[in-house]
Formats: sequence, structure tokens, C-alpha cells
Amino acid sequence: MVIIKKKIWPEYFEKVESGKKKFEFRVADFEINDGDMLILEEWDPKTKQYTGRKLEKVVSSVNHFHLDDFGQKKEIKEKGFYIIEL
Repeated sequence: MVIIKKKIWPEYFEKVESGKKKFEFRVADFEINDGDMLILEEWDPKTKQYTGRKLEKVVSSVNHFHLDDFGQKKEIKEKGFYIIEL
């Protein structure tokens, strides 16, 4: 198990803490695998400081993809995309 620390803005921290948000969408610029520990540290973008609040979450599943995996790079750049939790 690897421990990975990442910043999270207050509005998203609150949703993860309450259980309403059960996913993270991140640029794949780091290594992460099932079973790793993700520590989300609340970051205030207004003050540009950490608030001191943290959440520890065990990664249950990682799905890695690239913008053109499905041949839709142009559409994604123009319209963005959704992450839909089921």
C-alpha cells in the first residue's frame, strides 16, 4: 500500500466527508493503484493555504483513460465530460 496526498478544495472536501461524493477525478500525473491510501488535504484556494482538515480513503478501484481512447478527443475538448456515479 502506498500513501498518496492530494489537495482538495473545501466544497469537494465537504461532499467526500459527508459521503455524497465517492470518487475523485484527477490528472494521471502520479501512480495510484487499488488498495493505496489517498489522503485528501483540504486546501483553501482563496488563502492558498491548507485548512488542516484531512480525509483518509482506501482506493477501491482506479480507472485510467486518455482523451482519445474512444475517438472523442475533439468532442471532449469542446464540451467537457461527466463523471457519473451509479
